[in-house]
Amino acid sequence: MSAIRLLVLFAVRQHGRAHGYQVRNDLEYWGAHEWSNAKPGSIYHALKQMAKQGLLLAHEVAPSTAGGPPRTEYEITDAGRAEYFRLLRESLTSYDQRTDVLSAGLGSMVDLPRAEVVELLKERVAGIEAWRAAVTENYVPEEGPGQLGHIGEIMNLWVHSADTGAEWTRGLIRRVEGGAYTFAGEGEPFVGVLAEGQENPYATGIPDDGDQRP
Repeated sequence: MSAIRLLVLFAVRQHGRAHGYQVRNDLEYWGAHEWSNAKPGSIYHALKQMAKQGLLLAHEVAPSTAGGPPRTEYEITDAGRAEYFRLLRESLTSYDQRTDVLSAGLGSMVDLPRAEVVELLKERVAGIEAWRAAVTENYVPEEGPGQLGHIGEIMNLWVHSADTGAEWTRGLIRRVEGGAYTFAGEGEPFVGVLAEGQENPYATGIPDDGDQRP
């Protein structure tokens, strides 16, 4: 699973309709260009591809009075919403995904009901525990990595990653169960996107050819 699809669908859904540069600006505001593959080229490519796949509806809008080519604004379709929530749920439950996928899911999790998020995270913990149990069938952590020569360091890394991942997830579950954050159906959600024309203090300022087209 690629984080870029989830991130782009999230941004478009938040705006209702958004052009490519708005989406890029949002993702840079979240720092996604630092922790994911959300670079300008991949963002604009994802928008066009998902429009072809029927997940986004493309609207061509008139060029500005200052001139330049017309921009395309994107709106999420019913199929796009279904795909968004599928990717979101998968990002929260799949323990073997890349960190950027989990990060994208965390940024979107409040679009789900609180109780569902708790259940998805518990499913994640169960997956981690099952994976750890499979690793330790042939590797005893208490005996140290040296029991398998230097190759044991690989197993040691896996076990520590599993333990850390499970501990972190349980902490998140406690915070969510304790009332942290505003989830779907609970009131006004946290606004995670920039308004049109709002200055982005985290923008890279690096121009891209796609900035004027999509």
